[in-house]
Amino acid sequence: MALLRLLGRPRSAVVGMVHAAALPGTPRSSLPLTQIVDQACQEAETYRDAGVDGLIIENMHDLPYTVCPGPEITAAMTVVSAAVKRTCPCLPLGVQILCAANQQAIAVALAADLDFIRAEGFVFSHVADEGIINACAGNLLRYRKQIGAENIQIFADIKKKHSAHALTADVSVAETARAAELFLADGVILTGTATAMPADPKELKEVKHAVKIPVLIGSGVTLENVRNYLDANAVIIGSYFKKEGYWANGVDPDRVKKFMDHIRKLRE
Repeated sequence: MALLRLLGRPRSAVVGMVHAAALPGTPRSSLPLTQIVDQACQEAETYRDAGVDGLIIENMHDLPYTVCPGPEITAAMTVVSAAVKRTCPCLPLGVQILCAANQQAIAVALAADLDFIRAEGFVFSHVADEGIINACAGNLLRYRKQIGAENIQIFADIKKKHSAHALTADVSVAETARAAELFLADGVILTGTATAMPADPKELKEVKHAVKIPVLIGSGVTLENVRNYLDANAVIIGSYFKKEGYWANGVDPDRVKKFMDHIRKLRE
């Protein structure tokens, strides 16, 4: 329950993204798993030393993503996640496996002793880059129960980025959040339309008013706009923390430190 305790504090927690290099079997894979692990742990150390509040490990370099990636991805993410856990044993840690491999993420989190997952397609259907993603809450929570992983929290994206939501155009983001809460999500994640695109601050207010569970911002947070999101329980930051603010680059220690110094002042 480490992240939930953190989110209950009167401040906006900062969660950094550890983007593992392209994993074995994916089109851009070029590194041995040992080197992928070393790079992920180095990023985690940078975040830890700058004072971030938590981390999410993600296979973002596995382009193009596929629905239900193979067992080799689950195995590799378990190895990477367990290594990051050893590197940062005191930080709340989560995992996301693209695309929409939420049951696999639960299995990885249990095996690697992580605290939570970030889930795509928890409630309602949408059309993503990878195709149609259908709601998974019922099956996901039953799977979590079956494998004894009820200590793993689920933070669910709503109206997620890189997706078309015409199928649910008559369902507001607030209603989507309420549905996720009803279906037992531990928190919801609000994003912009794409990676590095900011979420709408008005939607943050709507969602915060609509639900009692934590609300996280999942894209587009920068040093310049973070004030817009201080009412969120947490901000998840990937792109801004990278060199030149581009998601595919390595983590920039100076950007992380500058951001954390800034948000500590805002919390005072």
